[in-house]
Amino acid sequence: MGMRGRWTGVALGVLLAGCGGGEPGDRGTGDASAEPVGADPAFVSGNEAWRAQRRERLLEPDGWASLIGLHWIELPAHYVGSGATSGIRLARGPERMGLLQRQGGKVYLTPDADAALTVDGAPAKGRFELLPDLSGTPTLVGFDEGKGQLVLVDRGGRKALRVRHAEADTLTGLGPLDYWPADPAWRVQARFVAHPAGKTIPIMDILSQQQPQPNPGVVEFERGGASYRLEALEGEDGGLFLVFADRTSGHESYAAGRYLYTSAPAGDGTVEVDFNRAYNPPCVFTDYATCPLPPPENRLDLAVTAGEKKYVRPGPAT
Repeated sequence: MGMRGRWTGVALGVLLAGCGGGEPGDRGTGDASAEPVGADPAFVSGNEAWRAQRRERLLEPDGWASLIGLHWIELPAHYVGSGATSGIRLARGPERMGLLQRQGGKVYLTPDADAALTVDGAPAKGRFELLPDLSGTPTLVGFDEGKGQLVLVDRGGRKALRVRHAEADTLTGLGPLDYWPADPAWRVQARFVAHPAGKTIPIMDILSQQQPQPNPGVVEFERGGASYRLEALEGEDGGLFLVFADRTSGHESYAAGRYLYTSAPAGDGTVEVDFNRAYNPPCVFTDYATCPLPPPENRLDLAVTAGEKKYVRPGPAT
């Protein structure tokens, strides 16, 4: 994700400055009362449904708000658990989960007899390999009677345990999501221009690690008589994934930018980019995500006053 040097410092600076900070907003989940007068009812109801689904996904027991740890595996062997003597100490879970070992580029876990772990839904029986997320079929380790989950992630060859829990404070105490009023004018008809097959673009994440990502093409659109371009990453079902920052970043919206998915471009290259559905990356809600940052090409000289605003993490319960 080479964006070293000046861009690295600037990007990480605004990211860290924006994580969990900013001025609070009181628009809640963005109800339709603030939408433009006379807006198409189908457009308004569609945005209301999207916002509700957005919150529901964050509230899922295995959603981004449920993360409680990202533990990098530094040694050939670590004891894992919530106990004070664990080399990898979990915020929640059994005091002694088991022994984690790296061997021949692979990672194994030998569960403690009393840990009551599951592996892909079945009771754990003896030592087993942890397949990482990049394998496409990551090994899912369950604990605390299914309330906790652990998976192995691989980021540029570095491996870590990503841990979730249904009782994470960031999940049970999830605050309101704040939005600009949905505006049909921000549902932009854009043009997709394909790059040569196989093209990639370096994308940096919050950890300052960069990886080449498939870059199928560029999205071009106009606003206020000016032209803008966004380099696209691969989305789902032929669609596009846009990671961008704009003139609201670090002010009304999250400092490090926002994410946006589109449907697959039409045969004539047209594609709808609905900025009303721009949303915050996972690292807004948790310190344990590895969020990709916008490439320099995707820093728009434009205030995108649509979509999700800056999120303010609630303070600790008293």
